[in-house]
Amino acid sequence: MSKFIVGVTGGIGSGKSTVAGLFAELGAGVVDTDAISHQLTAPGGAAIPAIREKFGEAFINEDGSLNRTALRDHVFNHPPARKQLEAIMHGRIRDTVVAALEAAAQPYVLLVVPLLIEVGSYRPLLSRVLVVDCEEDLQIKRALARRDMSLQAVHAIMAAQTDRKTRLRVADDVIENNGDLKSLESVIRTMDRQYRAMAAEAH
Repeated sequence: MSKFIVGVTGGIGSGKSTVAGLFAELGAGVVDTDAISHQLTAPGGAAIPAIREKFGEAFINEDGSLNRTALRDHVFNHPPARKQLEAIMHGRIRDTVVAALEAAAQPYVLLVVPLLIEVGSYRPLLSRVLVVDCEEDLQIKRALARRDMSLQAVHAIMAAQTDRKTRLRVADDVIENNGDLKSLESVIRTMDRQYRAMAAEAH
């Protein structure tokens, strides 16, 4: 794939979605694996039949969507179940990602993957890796501000994700997201210019 693709990752609560949204406002393409996962597990989503068959009706809401909270709690407490869920989701997400990247017409595209380092299959697609980083106490505070997120769930997710040191070691670029939105916007404007120049050079 000859497109200039920046893989975006970071721990839960680091601000990946905010960062991607700000890049999108400047005209970058964004492909978000979390958003794709939500589409696949919405009512009528392509992953629902396989999840229903493997895990049972207890994890499907009345409207036919996935009960994400119940299944998340279940798989974090049962490692084999997590492997089964990954087997159902990863291939479907990747196929959708590749199609979306092929279709993108922007100067460069951000591919947002929370588990970019853990799921190595995306690395060959990428021109660069951008890590969104923040202090761990801020990470926890932001994650807890989400709907249906308990402290126990946040700690479980953080434990399942690559640690900060490893993430920062594989980064080509790092955005420190410890401050306010204004300073973040300024950093992203600078990076947008850099990525546009790199993308133009790569073609």
